[in-house]
Amino acid sequence: MRKIRDVLRLRLGADLSLDEIARALKVSKGVVAKYLTLAKAADIGWPIRADLDDADLERLLFPRRIKAGPTYIEPDHAQVHQELKRKGVTLQLLWEEYRQSAGDRAYQYTAFCNHYRAFARDLKRSMRQVHKVGEKLFVDYAGPSIPIIDVLTGEVAPASIFVGVLGASSYTFAYATAGQTQVDWLYAMERCLRFMGGVPALVVPDNPKALVVKADRYEPDLPRAVEEFAAHFATVILPARPRKPQDKAKVEVGVQVVERWILAKLRHRQFFSLAEINTAIAELLPDLNQRPFKKLAGNRREAFETLDAPYLSALNPTPYVIADWYKATVNIDYHIEFEGSYYSVPHALVGQKVEIRATRGTLEVIAKGKRVTSHVRSHRRGHYTTRPEHMPAAHRRHAEWTPGRFVHWGESVGQHTGLLVTGLLQTKKHPEQSYRSCLGLMRLARRVGKSRLEAACFRAVQIGAYSYRSVASILDSGLDSQPVTRQVDLKLPDHGNVRGPAYYH
Repeated sequence: MRKIRDVLRLRLGADLSLDEIARALKVSKGVVAKYLTLAKAADIGWPIRADLDDADLERLLFPRRIKAGPTYIEPDHAQVHQELKRKGVTLQLLWEEYRQSAGDRAYQYTAFCNHYRAFARDLKRSMRQVHKVGEKLFVDYAGPSIPIIDVLTGEVAPASIFVGVLGASSYTFAYATAGQTQVDWLYAMERCLRFMGGVPALVVPDNPKALVVKADRYEPDLPRAVEEFAAHFATVILPARPRKPQDKAKVEVGVQVVERWILAKLRHRQFFSLAEINTAIAELLPDLNQRPFKKLAGNRREAFETLDAPYLSALNPTPYVIADWYKATVNIDYHIEFEGSYYSVPHALVGQKVEIRATRGTLEVIAKGKRVTSHVRSHRRGHYTTRPEHMPAAHRRHAEWTPGRFVHWGESVGQHTGLLVTGLLQTKKHPEQSYRSCLGLMRLARRVGKSRLEAACFRAVQIGAYSYRSVASILDSGLDSQPVTRQVDLKLPDHGNVRGPAYYH
């Protein structure tokens, strides 16, 4: 505005020519002529009225033109953004549909794409990615936790908050767990899939140690239990690239939403169990998913029902059983050791490497990819769990005998054989120490017959010889056929030369 005032002053006040004014103000002659024409059209002379400041002078010299209405029909960019999430939908197809409805007032394809991209740039960072319907479930844990108070001790323990978000619809799930262990992760992910009512093609977590053995940009190494979880639900666990938070930006926003509309609302409440927290979270989830989008039409619930729900795979109705995997070597006694307890495997596997799949209630043994046995899990240290079919034939025959069965066999031979077997079992600290002696008696019965064995046992019982060797000796010497002579109890005479027990004390 200062140059315009100088042009008016030099022309109308000093009566200089256009060339002189242009050289003095260092502008072109055309600019000088233009300013003078605008001033004449606005009826502005020299001197300029004192009440006209620069803003008023600009308004008089350059009146704003009223813009004509748009000649093109603007497409619904929010609808375009949502439609692009559907499988097979492209910008080319959406432009053709838009051109059919707008007719001659439709943008050309290049302008249509440029307008949409300008709209997408104004959305949040996490919304710039076009997520295909039913494709990805992003999962993570929120930073804040909810305290749980122990009613007995008053101690406070933090409960971690798991968050799952579907890519296309942003449908959100939250769940409280005691920690962030592998069991917590897998159990929370199963609850999330049950909540969604289906399974996406990919589950995208971060790189927590509970889910990733070795984080790698190209080939992450997952634990056996995580791979088993993915196989159970027919999906794929694909961790985000290390140090690339943009790969899971969707759940980062979901975590913020959960913190804002769930955790913040629960901050004044006290909880005494995980179940109580999850009940409170479940009551707030519907409101969170029904809150309207700020820049898109509808809400998370409506978007889920329209976009993701129809494309999710069917859920496996069988609950996933979380298992731990270990490696072991079969010992010479055809047992493996796990947490201080021992479990039998087929004796042919002695010395071989096997895998152990341990759940809370069972223990399975896998050899060369094939399950060879399973046991009910024992929590008693030093306890042996043995199946008869795993034992060699000789061991199995030995294991099939019990004290009661030996006594029953002895009594079937005869009264005195039964008495001798009972005596054999009672003379040892543990009955199994007498099993071989009893088996020896059975062999004698097959060799000499039951009647001779009964006669030999009668003689052994009479003389108090409760042993296999005594019975075998009686049979070998033929004493079983001779009568037993009673031993005469001779009383020592009362004589001064005979020393009694007191002498030796």
